[in-house]
Amino acid sequence: MSVFGTMNISATGMTAQQTRIDVISQNIANVNTTRDADGNIYKRKTVVFHEKDFTSFGDVLGGATANIGKGVKVQKIVEDNETACRKVYDPSNPDSDDDGYVTYPNVNTVTEMTNLIDASRSYEANVTSFNATKAMIQKAIELGK
Repeated sequence: MSVFGTMNISATGMTAQQTRIDVISQNIANVNTTRDADGNIYKRKTVVFHEKDFTSFGDVLGGATANIGKGVKVQKIVEDNETACRKVYDPSNPDSDDDGYVTYPNVNTVTEMTNLIDASRSYEANVTSFNATKAMIQKAIELGK
């Protein structure tokens, strides 16, 4: 694996975690949104990662490739349709149903903040790896002088 390949893997991790942070921020921003422009209830979104340019185990075992892994990419952003939406009794709200309940998104602020901390730490780990690789390159250049 080349040195720049290592930096590329760290960069893909930073990009993926930044997307995850953006989606989590969107979830938190919509925690009390009762409906969107189309009149639908906001659904919590999550990010699905996938290995970038997947290398099969057989290729790695046979030594057919010098690179093991090429980073991560965002495969898709999906809506959480499994978690139930919150129902709050508020008959004065214009979005309440016939029984007086307002349906809020299936966003749990505690879960989102936990995921945000996790994404932030993952981003920081990728930055640390990138900077360590950069420092090694600089030392190698100094040794070559």
